[in-house]
Amino acid sequence: MGKNKLKRFAVNAQRRNVVEPGKEIYEKIKGNWNNFFDNKNEIILELGCGRGEYTTGLASLFPQKNYIGVDIKGARIWKGSCVAEENNLTNAAFLRVRMYELENFFAEGEADEIWITFPDPRPVDKHEKHRLTYPRYIDSYLKILKPGGVLHLKTDNLQLHEYTMMVMENYKDRIKSIIHTEDLYNSPILSDHYGIQTTYERRFLMENALINYLKVEFN
Repeated sequence: MGKNKLKRFAVNAQRRNVVEPGKEIYEKIKGNWNNFFDNKNEIILELGCGRGEYTTGLASLFPQKNYIGVDIKGARIWKGSCVAEENNLTNAAFLRVRMYELENFFAEGEADEIWITFPDPRPVDKHEKHRLTYPRYIDSYLKILKPGGVLHLKTDNLQLHEYTMMVMENYKDRIKSIIHTEDLYNSPILSDHYGIQTTYERRFLMENALINYLKVEFN
């Protein structure tokens, strides 16, 4: 393990805005996120957040809401936590867990909204169960989302976008509305992504890739 990673892990261990194994709050945070933020504002998650571009970007745009970036990679979370610290974003935090553990850290109906931004598409069929829009994950999201909760997916991978649309057919009785596009930057719903771009997104755009976007509001 590189020295930089060890330094970043050491910083994370001291940061209040990072919830991770080894901290007392890690075992007590479920159902207590509003206490953590010391307010009753909405809670929005960014799953597989990486460097947390959406977590910090949205936290800056909407200070009246709380944002939590979730990822297992501590060195990546470190970057997002630094941006939050440097910009005094007290409404941004990071949780270091695997995605299948979400229900251990969020109570039923505790979250208002979920963003999934450029996840690993897992294109091989036998890896389908690891896609973040696989039904078992959607079931988990529906448990932690409030009624009327919203799920966003941004990806450059058309296969993942189409797969997710297919999965949503299984939940049509739970869906209030759904909008989607296979070319976000040439669509009337461009403003829905608030102009925030992740590192991967900028790279894909330089390669002239089309960005797919999906927004689902559950009833």
